[in-house]
Amino acid sequence: MAALNPGESIHETESHLGCRLKSDRLLGNLLLDVPGLVRATEEKSKAECHRLKDLVHGASGPRLNVDCTIRTVVLGAALDAASAEARYYDLAVLPWSGETVAAQDMTQAVVFGSGRPAILVPPSARPAPLDHIAIAWDGSRVAARALGDALPLLAEGGVISVLTVRDEKPLSGSDLAGALASSLAKRGFDAKPLETNLGKRTIAEALQHTAMSNGAQLLVMGGFGHSRIRDFVLGGATKGILTQLRLPVLLSH
Repeated sequence: MAALNPGESIHETESHLGCRLKSDRLLGNLLLDVPGLVRATEEKSKAECHRLKDLVHGASGPRLNVDCTIRTVVLGAALDAASAEARYYDLAVLPWSGETVAAQDMTQAVVFGSGRPAILVPPSARPAPLDHIAIAWDGSRVAARALGDALPLLAEGGVISVLTVRDEKPLSGSDLAGALASSLAKRGFDAKPLETNLGKRTIAEALQHTAMSNGAQLLVMGGFGHSRIRDFVLGGATKGILTQLRLPVLLSH
């Protein structure tokens, strides 16, 4: 038997109890439906895998031998599995969407965990021969690695724009773009220096806008950051690219 507080009626006590029981039943129904929600999510993931597989086969055409596989991993292990899988290939191509955090998490995991370059592809990108690349050049180790990863992708006779931003951060030389363009020309590449000012733009905006306005189809850059820690520590350009992608970008770390 329940005791009443002073001034509280039996009717009021029964009403409060009824509300609580109704809330408990609603919460219980939600908890009991968790397995169903998990199954629905798994089915949606499988359907998306098959959709991407069909898109890849449709875009590749009959001249390319494309092999697609679908892997099943335990819950929470997808990022580590993707990083490990990418180590067996020359590069990873990652579809990009700014509408979901999952795309950013997958990109960070592969770029910083696989040891291989990755190309981020926005929804607006269309298949085309790679005739012109822009390398975001600051003379750093990761920029040099990104350039080495991108050169085999350039079509024969293609153009390389060596892009530097003058007023974003201190650089190790006064003519870094010209020095690299000259080095590439000695190796038989059609390379030209391309300098720009940051102004009021972010570094990601400056790099992408300059590359696109000069006709580059791919921006190549080193990825600054650290992975496998609770809080990702990203360089300004890398963080901006991951949130403001406007053209395909190759990232190497």
